[in-house]
Amino acid sequence: MATGETGFSDVVHDLISVQYHALKGCREYEQYVRDANEEAQPEIADFFRNVLRQDAERAVACHRYLSKLAGRSPAGSIGR
Repeated sequence: MATGETGFSDVVHDLISVQYHALKGCREYEQYVRDANEEAQPEIADFFRNVLRQDAERAVACHRYLSKLAGRSPAGSIGR
């Protein structure tokens, strides 16, 4: 299991990165939904809601994998 510069395995780092970006995207997509609604574009608002839902699901999946990995390792030593 490779350990990167962070002291965590590359997979743990990658999961954290994907989770972060998915959650950050969700915040932005909420604004996109509001923008589409304000411009009376319900189809586009639905599109952004779907994108938001997909990223939310992605963040949940990352959390699940990180929890699973943490359960297999002593506290504070994920991936070591």
